[in-house]
Amino acid sequence: MWRSKARAFLIRCSIHPAPSIQNQVPSKTLTVIRYPPLHFSRWFSQNPRFFSNDSNFNNENDGFGENPSFISQESVNPSGILDENHSFISQESIEGENPDFLSQENGTNDDQISSSVTEEPVVEEIEEIDIEKLESVLSVLQSSLDGSLESNLEKMDLTVNEEFGVRVIQTPLVPGHNLISFFKWASKKQESIATTHIVESLVQAIGSKLRKKEVYSLWDLIKDIGEKQKGVLNTEILNELISLCWKLGKGKAALEVFNKFEEFGCDPNADSYYSTIEALCGRKIFDEAWLVCEKMLNSGKLPDIEKIGKIISCFCKGHRAKDAHLVYLMAKEKNKYPPRSSVNFLINSLCRKGETVKLALELLGDFSGDARKYATKPFSSTVRALCKTKDIDGAKKLLFDMINKGPPPGNAVFNSVIYGLSKAGKMEEALEFVKVMESRGLRPDIYAYTVIINGYTKGGQMEEAFGVLSEAKKKHSKLTSDPYHVLIRGYCQLEEYDKALNLLTEMKESGILPDANDYKNVIQSLCLKALDWETAEKLLEEMKENGLYLTGITRGLIKAVKELHEEEPEAGEESTEA
Repeated sequence: MWRSKARAFLIRCSIHPAPSIQNQVPSKTLTVIRYPPLHFSRWFSQNPRFFSNDSNFNNENDGFGENPSFISQESVNPSGILDENHSFISQESIEGENPDFLSQENGTNDDQISSSVTEEPVVEEIEEIDIEKLESVLSVLQSSLDGSLESNLEKMDLTVNEEFGVRVIQTPLVPGHNLISFFKWASKKQESIATTHIVESLVQAIGSKLRKKEVYSLWDLIKDIGEKQKGVLNTEILNELISLCWKLGKGKAALEVFNKFEEFGCDPNADSYYSTIEALCGRKIFDEAWLVCEKMLNSGKLPDIEKIGKIISCFCKGHRAKDAHLVYLMAKEKNKYPPRSSVNFLINSLCRKGETVKLALELLGDFSGDARKYATKPFSSTVRALCKTKDIDGAKKLLFDMINKGPPPGNAVFNSVIYGLSKAGKMEEALEFVKVMESRGLRPDIYAYTVIINGYTKGGQMEEAFGVLSEAKKKHSKLTSDPYHVLIRGYCQLEEYDKALNLLTEMKESGILPDANDYKNVIQSLCLKALDWETAEKLLEEMKENGLYLTGITRGLIKAVKELHEEEPEAGEESTEA
């Protein structure tokens, strides 16, 4: 109908003589006025005015009549029409360039006119929400009325759609258990209400409150949906439930959710595995956590490096360093390198057992550049572990590797090697490492000298041990009691009591107070081997003066030796009289 009127109008324009230039409106003065897209059926009633050269519009003529309102009123016979790009087409173009424009009944030009309407974007219709009913529902959910919640909702005669349900669920200050009850009631009336969007909103609403009973009720509801309606649940919904169980410290519940992925047609992603592992490790359920971790490694779906580091740390805390090492290897294969703090923790954990020290040694090869430069702690731990497992050659090799490539070894690393060599009886090599320390600008501490003294003492080489003590005195202005303890014990074992007593005197003169063990070793040796109860008694008096306590057994030993010594002359006199 309107196309026929448009053609009639164009024909009239082509028959009448063109108006003079003075009567024409210059095209540059015409302004395009844009309107929001409208439904085609309401096109005529909206009276849109596409062009105007004046801000005051004339609303007298509507539609597509002889004087259509979409062309400026100043021109009786307009010189142009709209093309498909909303611009004017001149009279010349109508008569010359496009002569078939008027003769085509259903041709291109009709489509051009219609396209100016149909190509406008159409606003999608949104179902309107009855605000009064929404407020009534919220009032019921937020208050405690007489009767059940379902009965109060039934009285309202509601028709709940998805948008209405989402608005209700996303409203704050509504108790979580009421939201769950509302959802159950609505889904009974209309099963289609249980959409992914509304379930996601419900999970988020319950999660923001984080109450245990509500989370458990939500999980029961989710299980019911998953069993009855396929395609509603997705990975994100189940991941959020696992996260809620984790936050509540419910590792078993998190595992139950994880085990439902396949049944509900969902595919676990990296976050699914990570959250479940963290929840289980948080409750120290490491066996089940490792089963989930194995599934993660087999799937190849690893989380980001920070989360990988946390998984490694979790298993190390659970004394499962070998399992943590497997996680590290898989991450490395995927070019995902965990944080250095987690790797250091892993190396330290591997060093706790002799069977895994070699794994720790292998991990050190992954350090390079600045990471190796500052990795003193893991390197030191590995050297110490190698010495404890009596792999002295491996410890020495690693120490020299540190000297050549870094990180620079400190006193602790040298002390570990010196201790291992001394324990193995390789005293000359131990002294050589003391010289290496000094060549690198390190001063051997008292512990290093004590370790060497102990090695010589165990071998009965007391002169060499005493020589090391003399060397330690030159390097340190004041010693601790440790080297003296070792030497006193060694002299007592060899029954060289005078030298042991001299060391006690030297300690007191140097301002080092002997402890109860020093006195006890000397007193027991004097009583059991030398039977010198008088010297032992003097030492006991010294202990009392210094506030030291001697055990009753050692006190009884002094008394017994004294009585035995006093009984001998009496026995001699009796035999003479006889």
